[in-house]
Amino acid sequence: MPMQMNDIFVLSAMMLYILIILAICFFYARRSNRSSDDYFLGGRKLGPWVAAMSAEASDMSGWLLMGLPGVAYFFGASDAVWTAVGLALGTYLNWRLVARPLRKYSEKVGAITIPDFFSNRFDDRRKILMTVASLLILVFFSIYVGSCFVTTGKLFNALFGWPYFTMMVVGGIFVFFYTLLGGFLAESVSDLLQGFVMIISLLIVLIGGITMAGGVEAVMAFVQAIPGFGSLVQMANPELDANQTQVIIAGTPQFAEPTEYGLITIISTLAWGLGYFGMPQVLLRFMAIRSTREIAHSRRIATTWCVISLAAAVAIGLVGRTLLPTALLTASSAETIFISLTTMLMPAFLVGIMMSGILAATMSSSDSYMLIASSAIAKNLFSGLFKKDATDRQIMVVARATLVAILVFGIFIAADENSSIFQVVAYAWAGFGAAFGPVMLCALFWRRANLPGALAGMLAGGATVFIWRNLVKPLGGVFGIYELLPGFVIGLAALALVSLLTKPPSRAVLANFDSYKQLDV
Repeated sequence: MPMQMNDIFVLSAMMLYILIILAICFFYARRSNRSSDDYFLGGRKLGPWVAAMSAEASDMSGWLLMGLPGVAYFFGASDAVWTAVGLALGTYLNWRLVARPLRKYSEKVGAITIPDFFSNRFDDRRKILMTVASLLILVFFSIYVGSCFVTTGKLFNALFGWPYFTMMVVGGIFVFFYTLLGGFLAESVSDLLQGFVMIISLLIVLIGGITMAGGVEAVMAFVQAIPGFGSLVQMANPELDANQTQVIIAGTPQFAEPTEYGLITIISTLAWGLGYFGMPQVLLRFMAIRSTREIAHSRRIATTWCVISLAAAVAIGLVGRTLLPTALLTASSAETIFISLTTMLMPAFLVGIMMSGILAATMSSSDSYMLIASSAIAKNLFSGLFKKDATDRQIMVVARATLVAILVFGIFIAADENSSIFQVVAYAWAGFGAAFGPVMLCALFWRRANLPGALAGMLAGGATVFIWRNLVKPLGGVFGIYELLPGFVIGLAALALVSLLTKPPSRAVLANFDSYKQLDV
């Protein structure tokens, strides 16, 4: 089917955006490829704006513009709002508590990756902790990459009607080559631009949607008329047919009695914020920031961006249900509400610019995930465990081969076009938060934490997420909480218990712990 003129304008704007990103990539490619340290950590030279915006843009991904609005559109305010509150709190606390000590400690022990830091911090001479951390990063980031590819496929399918699978693969290959060429510095600088595109897109679509709906009061009146839809202590319950599609009667979407959203559920949803303490793509920015004196500035930028973006994303879902109450009738299709609103509200070229916000979110996240996973395999496993005398060239070859493997696995994960971006991200987020979060906090703040404790905490946290999600959560009731919370608690308890029952850390480890805070970096 030939493209319409509007489609050509939309596509032209998106191609212009991609060319700008590629220009940034080529500009920084030479600097990024001078050494593996520059490729994986940018030489610890990120300024406050780049550090803050790249941390948030790489963290939020297409989930912010598609997954979160989709949850608000389909189930109402409660789940989306409490998730957003947890993430905003987690962002602030992570920058407040972790950024400065991690920047200092990682330089003290000579670490340029998260597995490096854990291994060097706990004097992991046999590289067991580093191996486990690297494998967890490979698994969970491959899942994350899959969620980004889902976003790309849904985006181009919704905009132009192009085949989901084809566009998902094309998007994945583009991100692969972009990551392959540019490295950490190119990725971080482009994320600065992409962070601005994301927040501006969200705000323009939100303001336009509210205006078209007749103002805030009109939106609130519509939302409150649906049982549980506007409540923070109930969750709307769409009435579904056998195909999991919402029932429509006389042009009105049908809702059953709302589900109670009690205190335990609220606490478990707020636990999304705990995930930040173990999120490698954010923690790496802390390690790469130019100076600890700039962290307070970065924290203010990151927290402000996060609060505004999350609030706008949730509100877009609610406004979208007001304007298009019967347009998106499955939980999966609801994740395209941002696209539907944009195409309804904006001229074609501006639609392309706004859609670049989704493309920006997807690229800024998937390139981070692929780069961190490849560094874990090449730098930590290949160079740190199997070939300790590996040259920089050999490390880079392994890193790029790992990128190919992640690309293939991500495409496999994203093959089902009915995949929910929100659910895929929630799984990987819980895995990182529970496996790495307790270990990171104890590594930075508890002198008595030791290697056996860190290994026990990492394994217990990661295993609990898997067991809880697949075996315990289906039981429902009090067990239906988000798996990150029990995973984090059990991981922390295992770390503390095993550390106390085994030998204290060596004098060298304790000396590093006692002295790292005095570093002036």
